[in-house]
Amino acid sequence: MNAVRVGPVQLVQLRERLSARDMAILAQVADLRLMCAKQLQRVHFPDDLHASPSSAARCCRHALEVLVGERLLVRLKRRIGGVRAGSGGFVYTLGPAGQRLLGLSGPRRRLREPSPLHAAHTLAISDLVVDLIVAARQGRFELITLEPEPACWRSVPGYARVVLRPDLFVALGIGEYESRWFIEIDRETANLPTLLRKCRLYETYYQSGSEQAAHGVFPRVLWLIQDERRAERLRTAVEAARDLTAGLFLVASDPLPALEGRS
Repeated sequence: MNAVRVGPVQLVQLRERLSARDMAILAQVADLRLMCAKQLQRVHFPDDLHASPSSAARCCRHALEVLVGERLLVRLKRRIGGVRAGSGGFVYTLGPAGQRLLGLSGPRRRLREPSPLHAAHTLAISDLVVDLIVAARQGRFELITLEPEPACWRSVPGYARVVLRPDLFVALGIGEYESRWFIEIDRETANLPTLLRKCRLYETYYQSGSEQAAHGVFPRVLWLIQDERRAERLRTAVEAARDLTAGLFLVASDPLPALEGRS
């Protein structure tokens, strides 16, 4: 099938046909870069707004099929969980018409299959974002700020072209307090010295005072590491490093209790 060009007039007409939920889906996929159908269903098609979970899944599946058909989203070839995952395992990214519809600046995104490692890491970030949104809806905390990459990146003063690249920044309202966090999701692809170099970059940024001048406080750094032996090695190394402020870092496997101060 030949691609059909979507011009300015067609974009206006397309925008008029889309619901607020459609636009929210596009905006979220644009922010997070990759999301699977199950993640999108949890955020935009919650079970409590449908007759049953299967009804929610059908509505989500239909909405995504429409967005793919309009080239607003692109469905990747690879599924999370393989064929057995069904349609819930399909992974989506922003399509060319979606980028134009949202008016995103910068170069046009290249539509190519990401590597398995890149996809897994990006979807892990998306999974945490979804968990935060759902937990906030349940009243566990207020989700004040949520910044994925690259919005959460920080330039390090005094170091030309050195950029601190967290996976995510979040600010949560818990009772009377605001809890601010830089988050690093470990996929066990980097060795311990590499993790410590990242910790030292956080330390350098902390010592610069730039974040504190802008916001009055420096966020803690949460390392999410599933393997407990690997997590303990990082904890021990951080505590032993004389050039690191140990209290700046928290290593945990379960993000929500850690972010809520219950770990």
